[in-house]
Amino acid sequence: MELKRSSGILLHITSLPGDFGIGDMGPEAYKFLNFLERSGHTYWQILPLNPTDGIYQHSPYSSHSAFAGNPLLISPELLEEEGYIDLKDFPAPSKISSEKVIFDKVVKYKEELFDAAFEKFKSGKKQKNEFREFRQSHEHWLDNYCLYMALRNKYKKANWTDWPEELREREPEALQQARIELKEQIEREMFVQFLFFLQWSQLMLQAHKYGIRIFGDVPFYVNHDSADCWANPQIFKLDAQKQPTHVSGVPPDMFSKTGQLWGTPVYDWKELKKTGYNWWIERLRQNLLLFDVVRIDHFRAFAAYWEVPANEDTAINGKWIPTPGIDFFKQVQREFPEMPFIAEDLGVLDQPVYDLLEKYNFPGMKVLQFSFGDTNRRNPYIPYNHEFNSIVYTGTHDNNTTRGWFRDSGKEVWDHLNKYTDLQVTDKNVHEVLHRLALQSVSAVAITPMQDIVGLGGEAIMNTPGSTGGNWTWRLSSEIMPFERAEELYAGNELFGRIP
Repeated sequence: MELKRSSGILLHITSLPGDFGIGDMGPEAYKFLNFLERSGHTYWQILPLNPTDGIYQHSPYSSHSAFAGNPLLISPELLEEEGYIDLKDFPAPSKISSEKVIFDKVVKYKEELFDAAFEKFKSGKKQKNEFREFRQSHEHWLDNYCLYMALRNKYKKANWTDWPEELREREPEALQQARIELKEQIEREMFVQFLFFLQWSQLMLQAHKYGIRIFGDVPFYVNHDSADCWANPQIFKLDAQKQPTHVSGVPPDMFSKTGQLWGTPVYDWKELKKTGYNWWIERLRQNLLLFDVVRIDHFRAFAAYWEVPANEDTAINGKWIPTPGIDFFKQVQREFPEMPFIAEDLGVLDQPVYDLLEKYNFPGMKVLQFSFGDTNRRNPYIPYNHEFNSIVYTGTHDNNTTRGWFRDSGKEVWDHLNKYTDLQVTDKNVHEVLHRLALQSVSAVAITPMQDIVGLGGEAIMNTPGSTGGNWTWRLSSEIMPFERAEELYAGNELFGRIP
């Protein structure tokens, strides 16, 4: 992938302003695209777009499908424009927040909209041809996903391993009977996915008219409780009852004495290799329909991954298992010669990871919050060690905001930052200082979370890794969307050569 000197803003769709309890693909997304163009930004970076669930606190990194889109991002206003609903009949839920997503209320409200839209769709001829074409072009994942969701609802959200054995084992007769019995629910799920992809493709089209590229994200692992695992059990390390024999995580480090136990099933790379890595290739192909550039989360697992026996309570007793990453990306490059992929290469890496990054020239990440307090000259995140083929960030969705980070840091960080910048850095201006450092960096692309553009504190954290409460709920209220600063931001991008 060939990068040009440019910049972007990190803001997930759910965090956009709006009247319906959650950011969506409607008018506010189009306003944001206009703002990005006027402020001289090239990239809009977002988080994964896959369906989320309350069981997993609506984390976009824990989904029932690696291919489907998140229905919660469908815009009620666009549904009304398309003639599927009349919003006068569906007032927005009471007690919704402009600053936080209250997922339970949003889910209930949107399901009512989808029910009404589906009834309207069934009763007329509107978009029937487009729907048929959508079903055909997405058939390789759509049929399994919609059947899985219909069965999951039938069995009250039980994991597929707790369904009747004939369905767990995907016996053809049982699947066919389920398709007949649940025909209506399956078609509704397909229709909702049709709406998602229709609205997203329209948004992408507008982004490209503005010269904006969408920078997406692909989690490395998928949930056991997913259509992917149910439909493709052979590519995961599962036992005869289809339960994981080994699960994912990371080893103990300076942040955790017991490591992190993520609990998702690990891939059987020998089986994947036999198929030419077909499932992964199709997964990347699907994401390249959604995004212009894809960040691959936990990239180091393409060199080796931490595998933990499924009966362990912590990640301590895991071990590193090599992954055929060189061979895998050889196949990927045949399919996608431009290789529009960014490596999430944060954390402790070893030589095989560096070899993989170098062989395929993947851009990595430089996070400025990791630069200060550590005066080791080899610190890869300090600006004088940046290289062109990289993306520089003030922080990521897994970090505190820059103002929150500064307040939580100590004298060592403050002194280092003051000396490095020759400024008196305070919690009032630190977000501006790091934003400027990012723009100045030799890294090809500078990405700044919206929280750091507008100078929000720790109350605006998107995610705190290892915690389960209050994550993924932050929203930007329309009152502080910095539309009036577009010219100022454009000038900064122009000054540091980030207008391509």
